[in-house]
Amino acid sequence: MNQEKRILCIGAGYVGGPTMAVIATRCPQYRVTVVDVDETKITAWNSDRLPIYEPGLDDLVRSARGRNLFFSTDIRRAVKENDIIFVSVNTPTKNFGAGAGMASDLQYLEQVARMILEHAESPKIVIEKSTLPVKTAQALERILGCNGHGVRFDVLSNPEFLAEGTAIRDLENPDRILIGSRETDRGIKAREALAEIYANWVPRTRIVTSNIWSSELSKLVANFFLAQRISTINAVSAVCEKTEADVVEVAKIVGMDSRIGSKFLNASIGFGGSCFKKDILNLVYLCQHFGLPEVADYVESVVKMNEYQKERFFLTMLTAMFNTLAGKRVCLFGFAFKADTADTRESPAIFVVRKLLEEKAEVIISDPKALENARKDLSDVNGRIQYVEDPYEAAAGCHAIALLTEWDLYRELDYRKIFSTMSKPAFIFDGRNVLDHKSCFDIGFNVFPVGKPSLTHFA
Repeated sequence: MNQEKRILCIGAGYVGGPTMAVIATRCPQYRVTVVDVDETKITAWNSDRLPIYEPGLDDLVRSARGRNLFFSTDIRRAVKENDIIFVSVNTPTKNFGAGAGMASDLQYLEQVARMILEHAESPKIVIEKSTLPVKTAQALERILGCNGHGVRFDVLSNPEFLAEGTAIRDLENPDRILIGSRETDRGIKAREALAEIYANWVPRTRIVTSNIWSSELSKLVANFFLAQRISTINAVSAVCEKTEADVVEVAKIVGMDSRIGSKFLNASIGFGGSCFKKDILNLVYLCQHFGLPEVADYVESVVKMNEYQKERFFLTMLTAMFNTLAGKRVCLFGFAFKADTADTRESPAIFVVRKLLEEKAEVIISDPKALENARKDLSDVNGRIQYVEDPYEAAAGCHAIALLTEWDLYRELDYRKIFSTMSKPAFIFDGRNVLDHKSCFDIGFNVFPVGKPSLTHFA
């Protein structure tokens, strides 16, 4: 097949892999290649066991792989052969030097830019897909502009707005596709070339264009707004627990206001994942850099509230269980940062496990998809930890269950059966407010939701 566009993505992770799978299936007339330096990851993409779990992803990859979707480690050849290059590499928070703990670590992005510069032999459109600080495109332009053989590069910003667990749905039916460019004839032409790809399945009215700096900033601001709503309702949950109000009822009432809306108003143990904390701290660093300390403090308060909520959840466990956890068995239902993903980055469960082990508790972790990542996250800790996929087996003999991930599986369990196998008094700490608390209480559990009155059998 003579494919009319040749598209490359450098980076085969949570964003690059699913995004290219959707482009390949929606645009069979294009040849799509995904490359990565990690040979193990590429081998997994070419196997029946993909390196990431995302509902619907397996079917897409199987339908397109080998037809117009290819996975490779040959970056040099891929750069030469493709005209449109997405850059989707990891940009973690720096843990060293200036800006440590807040700024993005851009070393991998720069390495990719230099590889493109070295191997490109024809004009390229280079697209920022990773979440990046404002003005990163300028750095890319300066690096790519250092070629001595006349190759032309146009840099675009095309941030992703995906939620893990619904990434395929988000890609196939997006709220918007954002493309930022320089407001020059060349920049607008490059922007239109990218818009043409998305227009194969996305209505033009949802393809939004802007200047490149607005595009870079909008991604950070979107995640700040979403995380802010979570931290706000979690702050309200603390007030509810002191006043015997019900945060679910409060959220419903507030969310009925059309100016506010109901989304992201579910009180919980707190947010996790690779984006929210990283992007907010990136925005904090940006504000500090531009001499906006009051704005920086306001933005950072969202992260501080999230840390407080995790600490508060753990202290509720400790206090409820008679101020000692030493020698007690605590079962965690869920370790992934959210349902329908195996991703555990910044999962609140990591914090809870470490605190439990500090108190000399024995921890049994159950999760339908994330146990392998849980083992990696906790490889440096000392203490008694077991990893048991079956929730019934995991809870047997335990003093408490802490529900930390809102998998549908946990709503459907036979809690009477579970209660019969546990040490008494038995506790449930529902960090996601997904269980029927009255039913669990009637069975015999002492139940501690988030932002609701606890239900206990103690006088």
